[in-house]
Amino acid sequence: MFEDWEIEDVFECAAKLGYKAVEIAPFTLADDVRDISTTERDKIKKAAEDSDIEIAGLHWLLVSPKGLYVNHPDSKIRQQTLEYFHALIDLCADLGGRVMVIGSPQQRSVQEGWDPHQTWEYTRETFYQSAIYAESKDVTLCMEPLSDNQTNFINTPTDAVKLIEQIDRPNFRLILDVCSTSNQGLDMPTEIRQFSSYLAHFHTNDNNLYLPGSGDVDYPPIIEALKEIEFDGYLSTEVFNFEPDPETIARQSIEFLKPLVG
Repeated sequence: MFEDWEIEDVFECAAKLGYKAVEIAPFTLADDVRDISTTERDKIKKAAEDSDIEIAGLHWLLVSPKGLYVNHPDSKIRQQTLEYFHALIDLCADLGGRVMVIGSPQQRSVQEGWDPHQTWEYTRETFYQSAIYAESKDVTLCMEPLSDNQTNFINTPTDAVKLIEQIDRPNFRLILDVCSTSNQGLDMPTEIRQFSSYLAHFHTNDNNLYLPGSGDVDYPPIIEALKEIEFDGYLSTEVFNFEPDPETIARQSIEFLKPLVG
């Protein structure tokens, strides 16, 4: 959202508006995170600390470099993706982040001609190995159900929890996204309550791809459900329309959510 901003300015802006943390898309730092030096990682972490901002973690993980795919039939592509995922885990830990959101719809969709069962098994293996590695870094991987206008693979919390249960690692959990859940025709408070024991992260937005409160989603029951289950993770605002500017979007988002959260 803060395209072309210096990351130090992003942290300062977030702190000024009352946010506790920032969630980073790795491709905004480098096409390949393995090119980010230890010095640069330390600099980013210190800048966040200087602004009294936590780095919640990472999202949009596999946008770059090109060619990554978690469940591709080609074992070389899967291996390259696994290796890069490990590099992302390293980056997250080095920045002090604790959560990684597994969205990346174009790097997980089942292509025509692929065997669905085998594709599922490839996915399970990739993330099982990633979860094992992430445990040593104290990083939690969060599987994100995305609406079927984005991907044809893992569209509902039920789908995501099936994978979570099969992987069966304490740090492989669930993230719910208001926009995707709404556009999939699901009732978010119901999903929150049903899958509360798996929920580790939460994306706030609206069914119009914009900031929370700007669309048709009824937010008070969502926040009440989160309170009911005593959710103590981040409420992270993710939008896909960057108008009029990031600071206005961030300000309006937190001004809408704070009275509801209390």
